[in-house]
Amino acid sequence: MSRSASSRANRRGEPPPSPEPLVLPAIDSHTHLDIVVGERPAHGAGDEGWPDEAEVDAEIAAAAAVGIPRLVQVGVDVPSSRWSAELAARHPNVLATVAVHPNEAGEGHADDTALAEIDRLAGLPRVRAVGETGLDRFRTGPDGWAAQEASFRAHIEIAKRHGLALVIHDRDAHEEILRVLEDEGAPEHTVFHCFSGDVAFAKACIERGYVLSFAGTLTFGNAGYLREAAAITPVGQLLVETDSPFLTPMPYRGRPNSSRLVPHTVRALAEVTGVELAELCTRLTATAERVFGSWGRDGAVVT
Repeated sequence: MSRSASSRANRRGEPPPSPEPLVLPAIDSHTHLDIVVGERPAHGAGDEGWPDEAEVDAEIAAAAAVGIPRLVQVGVDVPSSRWSAELAARHPNVLATVAVHPNEAGEGHADDTALAEIDRLAGLPRVRAVGETGLDRFRTGPDGWAAQEASFRAHIEIAKRHGLALVIHDRDAHEEILRVLEDEGAPEHTVFHCFSGDVAFAKACIERGYVLSFAGTLTFGNAGYLREAAAITPVGQLLVETDSPFLTPMPYRGRPNSSRLVPHTVRALAEVTGVELAELCTRLTATAERVFGSWGRDGAVVT
C-alpha cells in the first residue's frame, strides 16, 4: 500500500453513518487504523507523526458499539508494524500483524534490516500474524517481482518460526501465490486477505485449508464472482474485514471506510452463504480466535 493511496483514502468525503448493531459480536480481521485516523508518515519519518491515541480509541469504541469489539491492526512496513504492535499492547480490543507489504518490497524496502525487525516484532505477545505479505502484479511492475517473491518467502519463514498465522495480499497473482506456498510450506493458519478470486481459485484455497477473508468488495454490484466464491466456502474457513479506510461496502462505496462499517459486509455474507446472522457472527469470531488467538487479557474485551 503506497502513501499516495493512503492520502487519497482520506480525501473521499464524509464518513458514512454507523449501521445498526449486529445481533452478536463479530470481528474486523484486517484494518489500518493508522490511515483511518490520519495519513501514515512518509518514509524516513521514523516513529513520529502517528495518530493521536484518543482518536484511535474513539474509532475502536465506535466499532465496538455496533458489535465489532475485536480488530486486527495490520502493519505494512517497519514503522507501521511497530505502531501496530504498540497499539495491540495497550488496547485489549486489538491484535496486530507485522510485515513489509509486497508493494513496499517491490520498491526495495524489504532488506535484511527491515526483515530482522519484522522478525523481532513477530515475537511480541500481541502480534499474532505475519502480514500483509504476498505478491502484487498490479501496482508493482516486473522489475520488482523478484524482490516481492523473496520478501514473501522470508515472511513465510518468519511466520512458521514464530508459530503465527500468515496474512496474504494477493493481487493478480493467484497461481504464483499458490506456487510459493507449495514451495515453502504454508503455516498452519493462512489467510487470504480481501479474497479476490473466483470459484475455481476459492476451491483451490479451500482444499488446502486456507481461510478466505471477504471485504466490502463482496457487496459491489460487479462482484458476483466473489459472492459465488463466498457461497461455496465452508463457514469455518470464512473471515470478514474492512481493509479500512479502503473498500467501503455498499451503499457507501467510495467514502472512507472504518471498522464500524463491518456489519454491512457481515450481513451481505449471511445472505450469500445462507447462514443465519447470529450463527455467522459466532462462527466468524470462533474462526478469528482459532487463527489469531484470544483478544482479551483474561478473556476481557472492551465493548
